[in-house]
Amino acid sequence: MDFGFTDDQLAIREAVARYGAERLAPGYMRREKTGFEPGLVEEMGSLGYIAPEMPEHFGGAGLDAVTAGLIVEEIARHDFNASYVQLMGSLCATIVARHAAPDLAREVVGQICRGEILIGLGLTEPGGGSDAANLKLRATRHGDVFVLKGEKASASFAAHMHKIVVFARTGAQEDRARGISALLVDMDSPGITRLPYDDLGTKPVGRGSVFFDEVEVPASRLLGDEHRGFSQVMAGFDYSRGLIGLQCLGAARASLDETWAYVSEREAFGRPIAKFQGVTEPLAEYETLLEACRLLCYKTLWLRDQGLPHTSEAAMVKWWGPKLAYDIIHQCLITHGHYGYSTDLPHQQRLRDVLGLQIGDGTAQIQKMIVAREKIGRIAVPYA
Repeated sequence: MDFGFTDDQLAIREAVARYGAERLAPGYMRREKTGFEPGLVEEMGSLGYIAPEMPEHFGGAGLDAVTAGLIVEEIARHDFNASYVQLMGSLCATIVARHAAPDLAREVVGQICRGEILIGLGLTEPGGGSDAANLKLRATRHGDVFVLKGEKASASFAAHMHKIVVFARTGAQEDRARGISALLVDMDSPGITRLPYDDLGTKPVGRGSVFFDEVEVPASRLLGDEHRGFSQVMAGFDYSRGLIGLQCLGAARASLDETWAYVSEREAFGRPIAKFQGVTEPLAEYETLLEACRLLCYKTLWLRDQGLPHTSEAAMVKWWGPKLAYDIIHQCLITHGHYGYSTDLPHQQRLRDVLGLQIGDGTAQIQKMIVAREKIGRIAVPYA
């Protein structure tokens, strides 16, 4: 077994870390109020940091999933919200590259990689949530056009995205997953409106609802086979869940590093508070747990690179990573005392930002059900 990164991977991580420290970290807290400044996404694209696992003929850097994980982790360590650009870019670019018509895939994936567009995912609906296959938004086919009618909820980049991958019902309601198709929709299409949310965290990401009122989408924008989009496209979520784990742990790593420095400098009773085991032992415990979860994240991505099954591992890191990151940041905030509770330090923002991923992309309960299903089969699935 080899737990090391290659020289090329280490060089990339060092470059991203330097970029993050110089360009992203100074504006992390400011962007919560102002959003991403113009040109930032394009800048990350020009450096090859968005969907880097895409092949070069699509406009990507042709890197492996492990290296893509290193990039997401380092971006998130310096600006958690900026790392959503990498996460959604990798998830949606993978979907489009695998399932769109070749010419459309080359065009759109290239735009994603260059940072020319933001792309979102339309899966969740107001009455669906964890029951992801219980979709009501309908796509009715009229010859070479699908007509969309309905609502998508909780879409990342809802206020800013240029395109969205929409899951819509094209078959009967009782068909559940077997009657769902995926479509690539331009957000400037007539009949689309957006309703931004006022969220607790990840404010620059701009989550919200998207409404489709008789929106016409060319059938050439179909992703995968008609009626089979759900099962075909959802397979890509195993990859994004590995990235989400590292995304959350990157933010936790930043708070831990800052807290170790703080306890070494802050004095009480005439000595640094690092002298007190009650201060350092919780941090040591979280160092251990962070390293364990991080290794499982990279194992998940390594399995993907080897073409091996990784659904169970992806589900494990999706429920564990966000929760662990929240717990770590919470401990760091408390360790900073009354100062940590203020908005002057970034712990409170990281705490709010990572909390959303205990909900988005599948709750802990759903992920644990997936692990159980992978272990003992569909007897562990309530609706099977």
